Amino acid sequence: MTSTPGTGPDAAGTGAEPHGSDGRPAKPAKRARGGLLGWLREIGIILAVSIVLSFIIKTFLFKAFYIPSESMVPTLEENDRIFVNLMIPRNAALQRGDVVVFKDTKGWLPSLPPSTPNPVTEALEFVGLLPDTSQQHLIKRVIGLPGDHVVCCDASQHITVNGAPLTEPYVNPAETPRPMPFDVTVPQGTIWVMGDNRNHSSDSRFHDAAQPGSGFISLDDVEGKATVIAWPLNRIQVLDNYPGTFSAVPSPR
Repeated sequence: MTSTPGTGPDAAGTGAEPHGSDGRPAKPAKRARGGLLGWLREIGIILAVSIVLSFIIKTFLFKAFYIPSESMVPTLEENDRIFVNLMIPRNAALQRGDVVVFKDTKGWLPSLPPSTPNPVTEALEFVGLLPDTSQQHLIKRVIGLPGDHVVCCDASQHITVNGAPLTEPYVNPAETPRPMPFDVTVPQGTIWVMGDNRNHSSDSRFHDAAQPGSGFISLDDVEGKATVIAWPLNRIQVLDNYPGTFSAVPSPR
């Protein structure tokens, strides 16, 4: 028994096309593409991936902060937004001249007034899409590392580190710094920090003078090294730690 070509059970594409009522070949039905729901699903996936990546970045690599004061002028202006490298000092050592953000565990700043929690803002801060305001932070420049002998000032009114005078191009040129004498040896596990706007920075000098020992910042409190100004757009730049300023500083004894 033979079968007509194109009509057997294994035939593929050899039979006649179906026709519509007008005798013309019928058009194949279009598959539903999901419409609005499919588009919303794709947007949701993109947002979810972005949030996860942002959270990972702000937890392990970089974190955003904003500058609330003039203590680091001209390097940083009030309301600048910066990115901080969290790998330093977690995975790499700090250097003299680095600009660092650290937690205010010693109460250098006045207490914040109570504020009404904003769940949206808190969520965006948590995932890293807004600068962190969950706790008080400060930003200063590292002048002395553990073991360094830091003194103000020599006969030329220069700060010295381990006997080497510093020429500091980052200090605010608009004002002549008022000398505030100090003579400290930085304990192990801590750093000595100062603002670039020396006459308007309540830094290690002031707090050590008020209570000796309170001017040293624990390395455990350092969030990271400020690396980039990200906002405003006309101020985007990589921050310098001025290695030439500290190149002649000998190792501590």
